[in-house]
Amino acid sequence: MSRKIQTTPRKPRIAIAGATGRVGSALTGLLASDPVDIVVLTRRPDAAQLPKGASIATLDFDQPHTLQGALRGADRLFISHGTSQQQVANEIALIDGAVAAGVRQIVKLSALGPASRLNPFAWHMQIEAHLAHQPVASTVLRPSAYIEILKRAAGQIAADSWAGAAGEGRANFIDTRDVADAARVALLEEFSPESQRAYHLTGPRAWTMRQIAEHLSTLLGRRVAYNHRSPEEQRAALFADGLPPLVADLLVGLDQVFRESVLAETTSTVEVLTGKPPRTLQHWLAENIEIFRNSTRQ
Repeated sequence: MSRKIQTTPRKPRIAIAGATGRVGSALTGLLASDPVDIVVLTRRPDAAQLPKGASIATLDFDQPHTLQGALRGADRLFISHGTSQQQVANEIALIDGAVAAGVRQIVKLSALGPASRLNPFAWHMQIEAHLAHQPVASTVLRPSAYIEILKRAAGQIAADSWAGAAGEGRANFIDTRDVADAARVALLEEFSPESQRAYHLTGPRAWTMRQIAEHLSTLLGRRVAYNHRSPEEQRAALFADGLPPLVADLLVGLDQVFRESVLAETTSTVEVLTGKPPRTLQHWLAENIEIFRNSTRQ
């Protein structure tokens, strides 16, 4: 059974920080059909893509007073800043601006996993800890690995050269659309002023990279293999592809998380919140199979 959606005498005003990201854009589209007022918080108002009826508020993280001003009048705030070295400082600034502006609830997109030195998990831990001490209702969404991360391997898979340092570890992959569906419920459901919630969002099962390769082989009609590298070999390969050190470190760290089955947990939370089972990895691969197909084999 899905969670109860709160009804109020007036339309709640929901601010979205991160409306151009994968989850944020899907969430904004969903909320456009709900009886709410949407305000998109952005640093680049000229580039914002807005659903019908949404408004824009401009942010400047170098001028903290603009954050409180942009959030004034908002009842709820969704935060999905995106992975960067500025993520901790900027998300904490948004939280503080929201509290100062009188926002009643903050929903933060975080990440599933235990305490870790690895980024972005460690960044999310810092932000969550700050949010937990604020006088505001909060909901933290902790999704497992996004299925879309597999798009990074599309070129390798198409060229029969897929490799990484995930070993035989298992990871549970979740569709971005399911995270957006859960975020919508979290922003609309009933809550008390003292509410502090955390939802662990996963797909229906965990996979090894070898199992994913086997399923891709069936869909593509040719053998796809996942070749194992050491973390050092994987980092060198990412550098050779021209990736900067920060991105290479993030990807090698993600492989470590996969290798150690840190994200193998399976929960029923998506279905409990939304009333629908989460989309499967098989379904997502079938929808997106063309990006993994070698053009010379079509």
